[in-house]
This record gives sequence, C-alpha cells and structure tokens, in this order.
Amino acid sequence: MSETAQAKEKLAADFRAVMDDIDALMTATTNKADGEARALRARIQDQLAGAKEKLLDAQHEAVQRAKDAAAATDDYVHAKPWQAIGVAAAVGLALGVLIGRR
Repeated sequence: MSETAQAKEKLAADFRAVMDDIDALMTATTNKADGEARALRARIQDQLAGAKEKLLDAQHEAVQRAKDAAAATDDYVHAKPWQAIGVAAAVGLALGVLIGRR
C-alpha cells in the first residue's frame, strides 16, 4: 500500500474515532456525571487537534509532490521540447477521438 493510501486510511480511522467519541459525549452529557463529560470533551479536543495536524501534513505533502511533478515536467519539456510536443499532440488526438465518439 502506498504512503498516500496509508495516510488516508489513518486519517479515516482518526475521524471514525472522533465520531465515536462525539457519540459517547452526547450520551454522557445526558446520562453521566459532569466529570466524565469533561474528560470526553478533552479527549475529543485532543483527537481533533491530532486529526487537523495530520490533515495539514497530508496537504503539505500533496502540495510538495505536485510542485516536484511540475518541476520535473518543466525540466523534461526544456530538455526535450519536440518529444513533449509529440506527446501533447498524441494526447490531444486521443481525447479528440474519445470525445468524437459520443
């Protein structure tokens, strides 16, 4: 499994845990003592902070990968302009054929 897929799985698991805690908090605030509700609120805040941090990390990683890909593409186009033109023409032709079939 790729790093991105693993990060998505971990993030989804973190959000499920947060949702479970929110559900428990709702139950606790109606049925339990105030001390337990405060403890649940604190745990939820900690998990939300962790999830936000992980989401920001994933966003920064995605932005960095996009920048790296753009730089690599720019370098390739400058090094081999005619091949880049040929690839772009082939992609354009393929898209034209696919759109023309509709």
